Amino acid sequence: MTDTVKEEIRSSIKDFSLPHYNDIPNVGLYLEQVVKYVSEYLEPLESFSITGSMVSNYVKKGLVENPVKKQYNREQIAYIFFIAVAKNVLSMEDIRLLFEMQHKTYTPQKAYDYFCSEFENVLDYVFGVKEKLETVGHDNNDTKTMLRNTIIAVAYKVYLDKYLAALHTENEEKTE
Repeated sequence: MTDTVKEEIRSSIKDFSLPHYNDIPNVGLYLEQVVKYVSEYLEPLESFSITGSMVSNYVKKGLVENPVKKQYNREQIAYIFFIAVAKNVLSMEDIRLLFEMQHKTYTPQKAYDYFCSEFENVLDYVFGVKEKLETVGHDNNDTKTMLRNTIIAVAYKVYLDKYLAALHTENEEKTE
């Protein structure tokens, strides 16, 4: 693989960020608005998709609270972001266990903001944007360790997906 392609992979994630908790709209978004909002942020990850029926399923399974008057608030949207990312490496039951751990340790706002910061930190490291994986936050407990391990698995999956897609494209160009 050429250095140019490697740099394209690296730069595809360089400016990636999720909205922190207070940046998520709290005006109440309808299902399709939530799907559009979350999808736009996750678009640089490419292989992450979310649909209205998926969100409805998360509500049915009790992972996300029922919308009020068909509208989702900030906290519900934060949970949807996490599920959309974590479902790529964890089962719904495992995500439920992580939520149970989180509820005992952190507020939804603190947990989500940590998730955002750690996700950006790990992606930058895995993609070679920075050379060192930084420590995010001050405390150290099982909840934080499990979240970091989930994020690391997701980040490497994103990297592998992008790298393999570039290899497929490169091979197709060679055969033309």
